[in-house]
Amino acid sequence: MNFKKRLRHLAAFGLIFTLALAVSFQAPFAKNAEAANTLGLKAKSAILVDFNSGKVLYEKNADQVYPPASMTKMMTEYLVMQALNQKRLTWNTKVSISDYAYTISQNRSFSNVPLRKDYQYTVRDLYEAMAIYSANGATIALAEKVGGTEKHFVDMMNQTAKKLGMTTAHYINSSGLDNVDLGKYAPYGSKNDSNELAARDLAKLAYHVIKDYPEALQISKIPLKNFTAGVKTPIQMVNWDYMLPGFGADMAKFTYPGVDGLKTGHTDLAGYCFTGTVNRDGHRLVSVVMGTTSDSQRFEQTRALFDFGYQTYSLKTIAKKGQKLKDQKTVAVHNGKQSSVGLAFGQPVKTTVTNGEKVHATYKVVLDHSKLNKDGSIEAPVKKGEKIGYAVLKTSNGAYGSLYPNIDKVPVVAADQVDKNNWFVRMFQAIGGLFSGLFHWIAGLF
Repeated sequence: MNFKKRLRHLAAFGLIFTLALAVSFQAPFAKNAEAANTLGLKAKSAILVDFNSGKVLYEKNADQVYPPASMTKMMTEYLVMQALNQKRLTWNTKVSISDYAYTISQNRSFSNVPLRKDYQYTVRDLYEAMAIYSANGATIALAEKVGGTEKHFVDMMNQTAKKLGMTTAHYINSSGLDNVDLGKYAPYGSKNDSNELAARDLAKLAYHVIKDYPEALQISKIPLKNFTAGVKTPIQMVNWDYMLPGFGADMAKFTYPGVDGLKTGHTDLAGYCFTGTVNRDGHRLVSVVMGTTSDSQRFEQTRALFDFGYQTYSLKTIAKKGQKLKDQKTVAVHNGKQSSVGLAFGQPVKTTVTNGEKVHATYKVVLDHSKLNKDGSIEAPVKKGEKIGYAVLKTSNGAYGSLYPNIDKVPVVAADQVDKNNWFVRMFQAIGGLFSGLFHWIAGLF
């Protein structure tokens, strides 16, 4: 096929083509997720998700709405991290304490560090108290700092939940306490109301906390830390996540190697809850259990989920970063020293496979039209590694990553560098193109 015909061919097919990988796979996830119910998990609802692929490995009442208790604070953490990332806050930004935050912080029957109204705390002071010790007063102070008022911050929480695809989320406060505990300070709802979320949506939120702001894990994984701001005697903050490595022998029964987050929760209405995450050699799992009956049971059920995940599934690398797509069509290059450029993966391609199973997968590659000329070519120079589009992994059960939006999209980049022809060569190419067009016009007259 000559150069011009190849261009017409690319344009005619809309620059979308499917590439079969030389890996043979089946995708038995739905079957195994159903079979996983034999775990007999002791929780009102639960879900286990593979972080890398977005596949649901286990679920139980995962769309049933329940109070999330202090797992609510994951959204507060997300919005604080967002404000830090957008430079609206720094870790050293000073935060004043309102009557509301002060009053709640003095109630030591809740998780709290006592705050002072005559002292300004840093964002880091309060964030660590929230993420490690689940301190409610500190959470409210951060919400007021980011949102101006907690009521406005709650609006931000619900707006962000919609953007993240959390269809069941209904936030009425930033801390996760029930309104009956907040009393006159409750920003929304009636006396008996609470935040409401389903386990599936909590898994989506956990994914975004980890993916968008991985530094959050550097704090959530701290087992013990002293709170020293504004107090004469340091207050030891013991992380409520007892599965973290680093606790003493008395907590060893809960420890699970690789756990580095994310958030516990407990109220009388919610029971004992836990959104956990564990990472072993790059294979990360995310779990949610809601409505267990004791502190220890939430960790026992999480352990059962993690064990099931690692014993049943493996993380497989299908393609390495920079690996050329097998049997790919090249993209034409205009004004280049080479007439075309090959395609490669811009990042490693990994997926979750049931142990012992083979999977058949294909890629649909979609080129970025903003990068292309009208004739479907890309203008030289082309840098090696320059993003040209993306590939979507498909299996017989559909695209991987259905739980998390766009997780199945893998960047596709130029496999090689193509330099631009010098002006002299381009001039003769233009002249040749002119004569070629004239010849075809004349030929069309006869």
